[in-house]
Amino acid sequence: MSVTLYDTTLRDGCQQEGISLTVGEKLRVVRLLDALGIDVIEGGWPSANPKDRSFFARVRELPLMHSEISAFGATRKASTHVEDDPQVRALVEAETPVVTVVGKSCRQQAERVLRVHPDENLRMIDDTVRYLVEQNRRVIFDAEHFFDGYRYDAGYAVEAITAAWEAGCETVTLCDTNGGNSPWDIYATIVALRGILPISVGIHAHNDGDMAVANSLSAVRAGATQVQGTINGYGERCGNANLCSLIPALQLKLHVIDLGGERLKTLRAVAETVGRIAHQELPSDLPYVGDSAFAHKGGIHVHALDRWPMSYQHIDPSIVGNRTRVVVSEQSGRTNLKWKLKELGLLSDVDPSRLEKLVAKIKELEGNGYQFEGADASIELLVRRASADYEPPFRLEGFHVLVRHDTGQSMVADASVRMAVDAHLIHTADDGNGPVNALDRAVRKALLPMYPQLAEMELSDYRVRILDGDAGTGARIRVLLTTTSGEISWTTVGCGTSIVEASWIALADALEYGLGLHRRGSEPEMVGVKETACKQTS
Repeated sequence: MSVTLYDTTLRDGCQQEGISLTVGEKLRVVRLLDALGIDVIEGGWPSANPKDRSFFARVRELPLMHSEISAFGATRKASTHVEDDPQVRALVEAETPVVTVVGKSCRQQAERVLRVHPDENLRMIDDTVRYLVEQNRRVIFDAEHFFDGYRYDAGYAVEAITAAWEAGCETVTLCDTNGGNSPWDIYATIVALRGILPISVGIHAHNDGDMAVANSLSAVRAGATQVQGTINGYGERCGNANLCSLIPALQLKLHVIDLGGERLKTLRAVAETVGRIAHQELPSDLPYVGDSAFAHKGGIHVHALDRWPMSYQHIDPSIVGNRTRVVVSEQSGRTNLKWKLKELGLLSDVDPSRLEKLVAKIKELEGNGYQFEGADASIELLVRRASADYEPPFRLEGFHVLVRHDTGQSMVADASVRMAVDAHLIHTADDGNGPVNALDRAVRKALLPMYPQLAEMELSDYRVRILDGDAGTGARIRVLLTTTSGEISWTTVGCGTSIVEASWIALADALEYGLGLHRRGSEPEMVGVKETACKQTS
């Protein structure tokens, strides 16, 4: 059995709160999905808005290598001739080889939502599918609310999908529209259907019960030959079945698809890139593609992993374009730190006798509020600073920050800094829209003449966390800074009793790391994580 992959990110995925793609962004997603090997890409409603109509006009110009584009629409309106229905005409005018038609397969939905007689609903399905087939379109029928309808009135649900099949659709996609069904219900229903109807079945699952992926895999086990979903599980309410989980499961676990190894290796890159296009941060705990999918923190786990990489990993992460990560924290042991040092290329620089002291130092700092998870740059600096021959590119001798706010005026901050670079003492000042911004500007002003590389370093993320909320405004503060230079980024951490102190520590680490731990005039030795390491090249 082979299974076709159907992506609805550009329609159902865009119904998620906070996601709205331009035509250009939708075309970028199409290119990514085509390169990944998606069989059918649903582009949107051509009758819904001018943007989608423009998309269908422009997508015809793309030289797609694998994917086919589908336009999405509904059955004709009640008491309307199908050829006179504007949204059905729009499906034809979209000029896509595939058309997906959604129709009610639940008697209650037909009666209470469409407010039509159940028999008229069946005629609407038949007329619409038959008309589009006559227009030389391959039709997929999305049987909306099928599983709920089957439970309420199985006979009518079967009549609805039979009407679509006999009218000429090539696949009947059974929809768990409300997302409340279970894998065993999905499996039993599809097995029963395939016993009485000679139809090709697909599955469209929503994630309201957190079972969309499991429901989709159960449907395939029961005989479904098409799986619908979205990249990163985007979709209305709790989202749709996540193709970034389904694709590796279908290929590596069920062996019903074969994108090829090279395509599968781009999966994480596709997840990240679509996330950036949609302005959605990729959740770190997403299976297969998330940063934490193959991250290990417990010392016992890492010790086992060091002996056998598959001891705590269900697949080799490189298969899906991901990588094994070891987290250093207060729960870490020597093995965690050794792994991290090896990953950073520092293991050969550290005497084994220093490992215990470094582990103890990390645990002490984390006990005081630091968190080194994800702050690899600060870990590297901690290691290098423990070396007797380490010379930092600069030293902060002191700083002073003044914040003023006049009624009716914006807040202004002034910062003065005293810094030492080699034997030179530099004293300078600058202002900003806040104390951290003013400090950053003053430090850069002092260092830029000697370290022009600083001009390329930009703050790309700034996160603040209050550690002990019960202490109110006197609480300790943790700051995580992510800095970017070109395609390279790194994260540093600072902790203190004020946001200025914590920010300064993180900022100083960020600049020191970014300068490559060299004196002026040297090229920076960026050892940070390349953002493009998992990006798809195009």
